[in-house]
Amino acid sequence: MDSMVLLWILSVVLMVAGFVGLIVPALPGPPLLFVGMLIGAWAEDFAHIGWVTLLILFVLMLLTYGADFMASAYGAKRYGASNRAMLGSAIGGIVGLFFGLPGVLLGPFIGAVLGELSLKRNLNEAGRAGFGATLGLVLGAAAKIALAFTMLGVFLIARFVS
Repeated sequence: MDSMVLLWILSVVLMVAGFVGLIVPALPGPPLLFVGMLIGAWAEDFAHIGWVTLLILFVLMLLTYGADFMASAYGAKRYGASNRAMLGSAIGGIVGLFFGLPGVLLGPFIGAVLGELSLKRNLNEAGRAGFGATLGLVLGAAAKIALAFTMLGVFLIARFVS
């Protein structure tokens, strides 16, 4: 098999893994997506996708982390979550992965509530913090997905239009 074909196969596999990693915390989604695009550019000796496009893709990759952090912080602070609630939300999200879709949806909320209750807050405050932390995580995931699709769009336009 031609080396260009093998590089493109690796590129696509990494890009798919990158999109999966946007949802599954165990995989570093944005870096995998970027590396897949870099390998795709390399497969054709950077004939269609140059360093300027790769720099734009790299900046978009970095923005996914900023957007995730900002959305999480906004949701948490907007609803009065403490740092412990945020930590609980993150841990709850990871533990929730082992319980399928219900765990993924409820894990961050339960973790944030438990984190807030550990500070001796009442159940109403803990519930608000849990909702805010979960809302922040959802908004962050949505922002990461939007930026990842933007990366894919930039890559495809550079490859097939220019």
